[in-house]
Amino acid sequence: MLRSILLICVFLGGYFNATSQSTDEIHWKTFAELEVALQENPKPVFIFFHAKWCAYCKKIERKVFTKTDVIHTINSEYYAIKMDVETQDTITFENVTYTNTQSLTQRNGIHEIPLALASRAGVPFSLPATIFLNNDFTVRQRVFEYYTSSELLELLKPL
Repeated sequence: MLRSILLICVFLGGYFNATSQSTDEIHWKTFAELEVALQENPKPVFIFFHAKWCAYCKKIERKVFTKTDVIHTINSEYYAIKMDVETQDTITFENVTYTNTQSLTQRNGIHEIPLALASRAGVPFSLPATIFLNNDFTVRQRVFEYYTSSELLELLKPL
């Protein structure tokens, strides 16, 4: 009997833990979902560009995007997109189609969207790249370095 009760407690504890964890993460959107969301309820956009090989990108995902206050602020105040810059996906946003044309000619080709939003004049493309967009999809700020959760929370504050 005690064994059965213990098994039930372990099962329910695992269930509630899994349920609570699913709400304790950033609600990442695709560009198609973002387009619909912006039409229904405009609000600022947070875009995190990363790549599988980027150590600082992985550190941000592991150490910053797991903090409850960061998750809550992004989920409540922003629409969030996380995009691998080397994706081969064709993405249509606002009736424009974007692809990774660089991948046809080079090994680690960068998709057109990060090139458009996260490029700097005279500086080679670099990661991590975080872009903050206003309600009207204009660039508010670009960050091209590692940041802590407290630094990100400051960046997320409205201007």
